[in-house]
Amino acid sequence: MKGYFLLQFKMLNRSLTAFGFPPLLAYILLPACFVGLSGYLFSKTEFAEYIFLLLAFALLIKQTGRKRNEFLKSCFTRTDYIKLRLLENFVLMLPFAMYLIFAKAAIFVIPLVVIAVVFVFITNNTTLHFTIPTPFYKKPFEFSVGFRNTFFFFPIAYILTYIAVSEGNFNLGLFSIILVFLVAMSYYSKLEDEYYIWSYGVSSHLFLIEKIKTALGYITVLVLPILITLSIYFTTELTTLFTFLLIAYAYLITVILGKYAVYPNEMNIPQGILIAVSLLFPPILLGIIPYFFFQSKKRLTSLLP
Repeated sequence: MKGYFLLQFKMLNRSLTAFGFPPLLAYILLPACFVGLSGYLFSKTEFAEYIFLLLAFALLIKQTGRKRNEFLKSCFTRTDYIKLRLLENFVLMLPFAMYLIFAKAAIFVIPLVVIAVVFVFITNNTTLHFTIPTPFYKKPFEFSVGFRNTFFFFPIAYILTYIAVSEGNFNLGLFSIILVFLVAMSYYSKLEDEYYIWSYGVSSHLFLIEKIKTALGYITVLVLPILITLSIYFTTELTTLFTFLLIAYAYLITVILGKYAVYPNEMNIPQGILIAVSLLFPPILLGIIPYFFFQSKKRLTSLLP
């Protein structure tokens, strides 16, 4: 099992590097972000503990994939497989448990542990097989594939919206929008084969415009229930709401263009730094988006007319 976890650690480091974040920096920033967001959540709603449990549930579902678990079962004995899955789940739940204890909500660690143990035994033999329908089949592949892999995040976002309305907490509603956009941005971390780009048969300019239009249309479908709800119950915050939405759209466009600005390579460290700086100063996006757009056009010239 030691070899398996070392391999996972190396793969994680490679993914972070490919995405533009030095592993050491990521291991410093990620815990800080987790603590900061958790503190914000616990300060804004009395349902924070239940939201923690929902987020933990979503993370653990990712560990129950059929192919993944069949592979693990073929590599390890039954006893070692259970030990490995328990360890995996407890490592994932550890940050949640530690923060719950820090927030004086240790009683919620008990259901957290129960969930972690139960999900060890939820595999292909105990789950239903069905295809999740999506409204995104006409424009593959990011949203049609990504939605099926991350669909469980959207009920969480909608539940957060309900809580925001119940408590009159507009900021929590904005957080639910952030969650939807972060999930959608993750869809563009995967590079498609050159053939899929070539098959569009349009100029690189039109290809990028089409990609952006598709992303904006589909993300609007996902975030629309939240927008409608917040617009109805927080009428005095409409300017803030739609300004926030425009900024979120801008970040999604930036991620899409950043993907193709270095195609067929993964996003690099300079790009990651630019995006990180834009988080501190969003107006810089007005320069980053055109820069990424022209870089993307150059990269795609060899594939598109």
